[in-house]
Amino acid sequence: MEPTILPGLAERIAPAHTALLIVDMQKDFCIETMATAGTGRDLSRTKAIIPSLARLRRGARDAGALVVHIGFLTLPHHLSDGGPWLAQRRRSPYANEAIAMEGSEGAEFIDELAPEDGEVTVRKHRYSGFAGTSLDLILRARGVRTCIVAGVSTNVCVESTFRVAFDLGYYVVVPRDATASWSRELGEAALANVTHRFGLVTTVDEIIALWRGVPVTRAERQA
Repeated sequence: MEPTILPGLAERIAPAHTALLIVDMQKDFCIETMATAGTGRDLSRTKAIIPSLARLRRGARDAGALVVHIGFLTLPHHLSDGGPWLAQRRRSPYANEAIAMEGSEGAEFIDELAPEDGEVTVRKHRYSGFAGTSLDLILRARGVRTCIVAGVSTNVCVESTFRVAFDLGYYVVVPRDATASWSRELGEAALANVTHRFGLVTTVDEIIALWRGVPVTRAERQA
């Protein structure tokens, strides 16, 4: 028997079964003087999405959608590092093998998006928010069917998370103005992957408008 499909964005992001996953909006990934200092990583696009992402988080809370903060965490003495992971971290551009170290200020979420009462925090040791974490259990316990995935970096941790979400049976939605990468080209390629294979790309304005029951014009959808 063919399963029931939620056909459009409005149906998919109904607050009762939607979770906003905010990925890696931590000080080490967002502030120039923290762990990425000296790596050459361009944080301008990351900083530019903070107001939109904060507005989306507020919209989710007002609508009654679940808000989940997913944060990367490195354990001291390489306790969370496998050989392949560490080898790749050492050769990846703009990377730092000590980023978001447990107990450090850099591992904290930025002030603008600090978790509030009623929101969930999940810590991960790999790119995907689902790898070795309780995220899937938490979402299923709350009856979540759709994951709105936002944050950084679009082509790494955001993409790794939405790919696994899709494979686990969740609808995927990515607001293009609430995710960012150090590489515009790689970020756009990740968004193209969403459109072609994994879900829907939209905007913060469209999501909030639908949550508020406000009609959205075709021009707004294509913005």
